[in-house]
Amino acid sequence: MKLQKITTNLWFDSKAEEAARFYTSIFENSSIGRITRYGTEGYEIHGIPEGTVMTVEFRLEGQTFVALNGGRQFKFTEAISFIVHCETQDEIDFYWEKLSEGGDENSQVCGWLKDQYGVSWQVVPRDLPDMLNDLDSEKSRRVMQALMKTKTKIDLNTLKEAYEGW
Repeated sequence: MKLQKITTNLWFDSKAEEAARFYTSIFENSSIGRITRYGTEGYEIHGIPEGTVMTVEFRLEGQTFVALNGGRQFKFTEAISFIVHCETQDEIDFYWEKLSEGGDENSQVCGWLKDQYGVSWQVVPRDLPDMLNDLDSEKSRRVMQALMKTKTKIDLNTLKEAYEGW
């Protein structure tokens, strides 16, 4: 994998490789890259046994990520999320179903979800930013109002109807 200028690092307690394989199974144009393992160096600091997966490089749709098994010190929060821009309702349904599988159902609202590893995702229509920033403030207001009523995944037709004023 070619090293990009900025790479997202995801800190997992012990499931970095499992998570990377899960994500690459969902997104096309994805792959697993280098896997590094802990050695004996630093054990007194991190306490992770020699031979355990330390990092997994992986790509999703051209973006490089690193998953790190770093222990339980840090947890994911909704303060950071990945946005999946979708063209159709079928695409929204696909990514929502796959990413939310085994995740936290209590964190699902307005197209946001938390996956089984605690990572937050937004599964949204590609046109949503344009709808929300339309020069016609009434259109954008109706879209925002419809979006705020969404309890789980986004229904593209509902947003389009709000946008058009139907």
